[in-house]
Amino acid sequence: MKNTSPLGAPASSPALGKQPTRTSALPVLTPKLRFPEFRQAKGWTEKPLHEVAQINSGNDGLPESFVYIDLESVEAGKLRAKTRILRNGAPSRAQRLLKRGDIIYQIVRPYQRNNWFCEFDDDDTYVASTGYAQLRAKGSNHFLYQSVHADPFVERVIAKCTGSNYPAINSSDLAQIELPLPPTLPEEEKIAECLSTLDELIGAESQKLDALKTHKKGLMQQLFPREGETLPRLRFPEFQQVTDWEEALLGDFFEPIRNGFVGTATPHYVSNGGVKYLQGRNIKQGKIEGDNFVLISEEFHLRQRKSHLKRGDLLMVQSGHVGECAVVPPNFAGCNCHALIILTPRRTLSSAFFVHYFYSPIGESAIFQITTGNTIKHILASELKTLKVLLPSLSEQQRIASCLCTLDDLINAQSDNLEALKTHKKGLMQQLFPAMEAVSA
Repeated sequence: MKNTSPLGAPASSPALGKQPTRTSALPVLTPKLRFPEFRQAKGWTEKPLHEVAQINSGNDGLPESFVYIDLESVEAGKLRAKTRILRNGAPSRAQRLLKRGDIIYQIVRPYQRNNWFCEFDDDDTYVASTGYAQLRAKGSNHFLYQSVHADPFVERVIAKCTGSNYPAINSSDLAQIELPLPPTLPEEEKIAECLSTLDELIGAESQKLDALKTHKKGLMQQLFPREGETLPRLRFPEFQQVTDWEEALLGDFFEPIRNGFVGTATPHYVSNGGVKYLQGRNIKQGKIEGDNFVLISEEFHLRQRKSHLKRGDLLMVQSGHVGECAVVPPNFAGCNCHALIILTPRRTLSSAFFVHYFYSPIGESAIFQITTGNTIKHILASELKTLKVLLPSLSEQQRIASCLCTLDDLINAQSDNLEALKTHKKGLMQQLFPAMEAVSA
């Protein structure tokens, strides 16, 4: 990987460019940032995509078998699935015969930006669905790949899409969408090198995050007993001689176990000065995400005393993505909640342990057994009271919780690093590409 700054931009980052003098009545497109060697260069020009790339090159026939890329195969610029199929059984949409350096651009729901730069690491033949437009650059293919991800270009594409559930643009209309180009190929290549290097860094950090999540998943399979067993496969040294985990009812540890408010609170929403009102959407992966909560009036909150939250309570989603749970931290104590089951500890225990327990295979299985509903899943507070769980001593609960919470902290920190890099790239692209006028539908 090339030398980069701490935030991921190459060491030869672009500098604030001098605005070129307008030499004609035509508007001159100039990015806010240009590399030093291009500061005095002419302005950029806009060209329709069909002048920049060959679109849908066609094929002279498909091979007997090939790797087929459908709309589910690509995600966030990565080929997530490789499915080999025979020509005789191939769907009619299998038409885009790919070459190295091609770009497949998702024309169905293009706002997802699930496009792929075709860099094969094998000698397989790849064929993409007609749900993609196949782009073969006439200049720098890496620059074209970055260009079609720039916000102004994507916004122009979306403006020309038709359909509501699955908005799409046909290849003919896509070919007419204009995108800005620098005056020389060297400037294209320099920009592409900068952004591609940043993509490599983002990819590496993403792999680290995936590795941490995989490690945690494997560790949880070892730290909690498997179904039908009474001991985990892995125990910390100080607990290896301790007896089996205890089977007990969840109600033995939490009392009361009750539902939060289940009626309609919408008339009591306020814009400010109210009480935080947590809902199922706020509970994700063992954490309370408080950036999307609503507020209710103080008067309504006081009437719903049963759903008041205390520090250390365990919250569990009871409808939809059932079983998601989190511990109430100090800054959410005294809040209210809707459609959540509230479990208040009745004796000294590790609430954090129980959160991890219900995300482990044995805990997920236990929740599944009391889940009802076909389209929308539900669980009841009354069912949780008699739910059988396997538990170690308090000290072992705390040791397991401490280990997994530390790993969660590492995962969260890595996730924040990754998001910071993505934000950095987004901001850099806004500077490296000139602003374009919006196109109405």
